[in-house]
Amino acid sequence: MEDSVHRVANSSHYDVGSSVTEVVKMYLGNKGESKDMIEVLKVSKSSNMQSMDAVVQKKYPIYLKDIARGEENIQIPLVNEYESLELPNFLYIKSNMVHKDAHVDFSLARISDGNFCAECYGDCLSSDLPCACAAETLGEFAYTKDGLLKENFLDECIAMNLEPKAKHFYYCEVCPLQNDLHQKLKKTKRCKGHLTRKFIKECWSKCGCSRKCKNRVVQQGIQVPLQVYGTPEGKGWGIRSVNALKKGTFVCEYVGEIVTNQELYERNKERVAKQEKHTYPVLLDADWGSERILKDEEALCLDATEFGNAGRFINHRCYDANLIEIPVEVETPDHHYYHVAFFTTKDIEPMEELTWDYGIEFDDKYHPIKAFKCKCGSTYCRDKSTKLSSSIR
Repeated sequence: MEDSVHRVANSSHYDVGSSVTEVVKMYLGNKGESKDMIEVLKVSKSSNMQSMDAVVQKKYPIYLKDIARGEENIQIPLVNEYESLELPNFLYIKSNMVHKDAHVDFSLARISDGNFCAECYGDCLSSDLPCACAAETLGEFAYTKDGLLKENFLDECIAMNLEPKAKHFYYCEVCPLQNDLHQKLKKTKRCKGHLTRKFIKECWSKCGCSRKCKNRVVQQGIQVPLQVYGTPEGKGWGIRSVNALKKGTFVCEYVGEIVTNQELYERNKERVAKQEKHTYPVLLDADWGSERILKDEEALCLDATEFGNAGRFINHRCYDANLIEIPVEVETPDHHYYHVAFFTTKDIEPMEELTWDYGIEFDDKYHPIKAFKCKCGSTYCRDKSTKLSSSIR
């Protein structure tokens, strides 16, 4: 770190609609880095970064107090210890938001009598018998009373993810990933299969239990201290846990814009033409097998490039990542939309980077999203072009 840096103070004044980049630009003033507009400080190694709201040097940040702008239960700081990384230019949102054409129905009428626990009171996990909300997990709640995923449920999810069997895949008659109209009409590409995953169903507004019911974990938001940081391996921004975490701990969701596959296809064509960076989108295909043919407005994915949360910073790691994504049903029983929740697959050490296997096939030339050059560093890296690896940020 150079001695001369720009300090940006009093972060409580920025507008909640400002992106991370806009927040810093506002304090730097319209004249950019003019010393007349900002305070130049001498920062020693003993400086207490936690007492500062932001420290920015030239175009890249040294420290930001809270990239979430107060949206989360806890602050999520950003630190840059290794590289000259530019600020991630996005707007932090706590919950998924429909972009335009995506069909997501949150109406209470969609939740039938068998899909909520009207007779429950207080905490459903304290009852002798599981309620209706445990039906999705075969009559047993997926969570323990400590808020962790039950180990047998988690291990089944991990095994299905690492070594899926043929019966775990669904093959579309007309795959929504065939976004080109000519390909759809000609049916030129066979569906490569979509992994049918195990769901968790949480209690929600129509249920009789309290907001503090132990079957409401993901909807409570981020509870563990996280930190966005510049990775030393050249992977760009990453995210790590400040404290040790137990196996089965909920970390965060992957939050972004809810877009149709067609909308994503059009976006990607434009981004490629402009050579713009983007996050790797998440396809909401965990239960496509429940409907033979999906309408375009029901074939959904999450794009966190411009609007997202802390989950957009989770880097890819082939095979032996320490997080796993699990689909969680909350507001609607329609499984073409769900929450993508990240849980730890093992005990996590303090300040350990959190990683997730994106499920990328690096040699797939037909996937609508082109794979990046992997820098994950895993012994099991699937990118044959390199032994080192990571994600676009």
